[in-house]
Amino acid sequence: MLGKYFNSQIDKNAEYMFELGFSDVLSMAQTIGIVGTMIMTLYFSRRQIQSLSLDVETKVLNDLGEKIHRMGEMIIERPELGRVITDIQADRWSVELPFAYYVLYICSHAYDMRERNVLNDNEWAGWLQWMRNCFQQGTIKEHWKRIESEKWFDPSFQNFINKEVLAAS
Repeated sequence: MLGKYFNSQIDKNAEYMFELGFSDVLSMAQTIGIVGTMIMTLYFSRRQIQSLSLDVETKVLNDLGEKIHRMGEMIIERPELGRVITDIQADRWSVELPFAYYVLYICSHAYDMRERNVLNDNEWAGWLQWMRNCFQQGTIKEHWKRIESEKWFDPSFQNFINKEVLAAS
């Protein structure tokens, strides 16, 4: 009895069914292929634009880094030029202070490149070890504590130095 019911339902719905020819199936497959290609193109072009944006940001940051690098060289050669940037406690400046700022700006630049995923894990491990060695073996640690870092470096970098570099030294 149940079989007769299903057969009668199939017969009733058979009049609503239609047949697809080979050309119809081919047209649908082409349409699906075109739409799929458009979606993939959109996805990859969006990724490319994001990558290009990161490249531009990195280039700008590198350009600024080069300017700070050159400024650091000038201040190391002629420490009195440091007064142009800050005259606070200029009479207490040591010969090491301009170089200490220079080293800290290099560390900051390396940190910024890591944050932008420009440095891979291996490169970052080398930079991180170099920074830790500077803070453990040199006088940079004392300079960091005296320079009022909140006036010269971004909070993220300060936090990194205080929690990851100083904690290891």
